Amino acid sequence: MTFALEENREPTIFNSLLARIFVGIFLFIALLYRQTDLALLTFLILLVMSAAKIWSSMSLYRVRCTINVNKQRVFSGETLVLETRVENAKLLPVRLRVQWSLDSAFRRVGGDEHGLRQEAGLLWYQRAQLHWDLVARRRGVYRMGPDCIRAGDLLGFFEKEKRSQDSISILVYPRLVRLKSFSLPMRDLFGVPGAKSPVKDPVYILGTRDYQPSGPSRHIHWKASARHLRLQEKVFEPSQQEKVMLALEVGSFEKITAKEAFEHTLEVIASLAVQLQDRGCAVGLATNGILTGGGLSVLPATRAPGQLPAILEILARLQAAQKSTMQPIMRQATGSRRGTSCIYFAYRAGPAVVETAKACRQQNIPITFFVCRSDPESEAIRQESRAGMHTLDEIRIRGNEPA
Repeated sequence: MTFALEENREPTIFNSLLARIFVGIFLFIALLYRQTDLALLTFLILLVMSAAKIWSSMSLYRVRCTINVNKQRVFSGETLVLETRVENAKLLPVRLRVQWSLDSAFRRVGGDEHGLRQEAGLLWYQRAQLHWDLVARRRGVYRMGPDCIRAGDLLGFFEKEKRSQDSISILVYPRLVRLKSFSLPMRDLFGVPGAKSPVKDPVYILGTRDYQPSGPSRHIHWKASARHLRLQEKVFEPSQQEKVMLALEVGSFEKITAKEAFEHTLEVIASLAVQLQDRGCAVGLATNGILTGGGLSVLPATRAPGQLPAILEILARLQAAQKSTMQPIMRQATGSRRGTSCIYFAYRAGPAVVETAKACRQQNIPITFFVCRSDPESEAIRQESRAGMHTLDEIRIRGNEPA
């Protein structure tokens, strides 16, 4: 870790330059007039001040600090533990104070919400663990820190401070909520989603497994076999299965700055992605919003092992700001994936809904729309687009606890 070292002086009479000058003058007068008691007292004061100064200058020497969190990816409302381990790897005892800045997106359990601060006294070669329980308040990407460590003499006259330029990145997923049961139009040729489908597609490879004697030899993955020193065969994705593309149009939220409705929509999308994954469906995500830190805004519908975490990460990084129109993104998301159904989310129905419905109808893609606000204009657009359109309240249970 990179630290910047600074000296921090507490406003006490012992570390004041004027006080030391007066003590020096009294010592000179005591020696001049042979006042033994006064000379001894002033000498002891100067000795204590000098010893505390030297003690403080060496306090941070060989003091090691390790920062850790028990999990860097949490859901909104979930608890995480922030831990700081400090070690005094020398003979000189020190008094330590560890302080963290706390983002408003986190709340400390049973403590001050504006910062994290703990003190500890460390003897020679002693270690201490300081931890705080934090609750994630809202979705997003946050950096915790930088941390501030102050150390000094046990009397507290002088302190040295080192401040880290490093920080920990924490990803907060949208809160999972319970959803009402409803039917979605699916395109499933064989009715058996997932790896149980009788037809395999050699184009989409999910992974590898130990070779089964009943399998054809052309499915042997020779590179993986050489790496594992035993025969491995490819595991393919079914050519026809339930594939659902979740689409979010961000522009309608940005125009009216509907932040609360935007967060509720992300909660529904995250919860729906988890439910569809549990049902054995291949789930994808497409959005025209800007992602914090950059990254892909389109994930094709697949059942790859890391698909659900990737969807949740996009939802965590997503901002209520539009970077492009939705039409090219929808073509990219559904153009190369046959047999895909689409669930489209927007704040309200608009011209983009009509264009998307027409494009999906031309590609024979079933699509269902969910909007946050229903009005006469939305009803007219629903009839024009000839697509199923529902409000968010029809799927989200209001006032519920996290799922």
